[in-house]
Amino acid sequence: MKLPATSSSKAPVKFRMPTADNLVPIRLDIETEGQRYKDAFTWNPSDPDSEVVVFAKRTVRDLKLPPQFITQIAQSIQTQLTEFRSYEGQDMYTAEKIVPIKLDLRVNHTLIKDHFLWDLNNYESDPEEFARTFCNDMGIEDPEVGPAVAFAIREQLYEIAIQSVASAREIKISKKVRRGAEHAISSKGGGNALDLMKLFRYNSSVVRKRKEWYVYEPIVDILSNEEVDALEAREDRNTR
Repeated sequence: MKLPATSSSKAPVKFRMPTADNLVPIRLDIETEGQRYKDAFTWNPSDPDSEVVVFAKRTVRDLKLPPQFITQIAQSIQTQLTEFRSYEGQDMYTAEKIVPIKLDLRVNHTLIKDHFLWDLNNYESDPEEFARTFCNDMGIEDPEVGPAVAFAIREQLYEIAIQSVASAREIKISKKVRRGAEHAISSKGGGNALDLMKLFRYNSSVVRKRKEWYVYEPIVDILSNEEVDALEAREDRNTR
């Protein structure tokens, strides 16, 4: 199933998160002096950089972490913000209007697996609202699940947006090379045309066929204490 071509799918736009709020997904995993701090949250890239240090100091104070964490937290956030800002102003190609999003996460005792489709060109979409509706529909009561679901969506949309920047670059290169090849062919009066579009398969559809729609069914399990302990032990072994 392919979507009909639209003007919005052909024309590039300037890089930003394909959501109503242009927020950066920030993930922290810092370990020092035998203590480990993990967190995931969003950050407004328009906020002044001075807020990063303020946040790091407040986090260390509230969680009673060693002072060494302040510098590491601030540096990690700043690095991720700098990467996000490096894409700003660049063209972003969104030919794939509908993209698959996959959820496979555990929050405390709640295990979630789900697949669904997301409209990449809908800049009014709201992952947080989607997560709230998802939790309500699935009867999830843990207040930490909703933010984790929203973050997982934003993190994947961010990766897709970065790939869209690369696609826009490739399209520009292919057009330049094609023009050069056509000029060379016409000047020689013959030859085979180059099918450069085969090199950049940006126009393939990601919409699943109707017979595969049964895949998009959420699974929510509530784990026992023993199951959580076993999963955490496995995760610790994998991170070593």
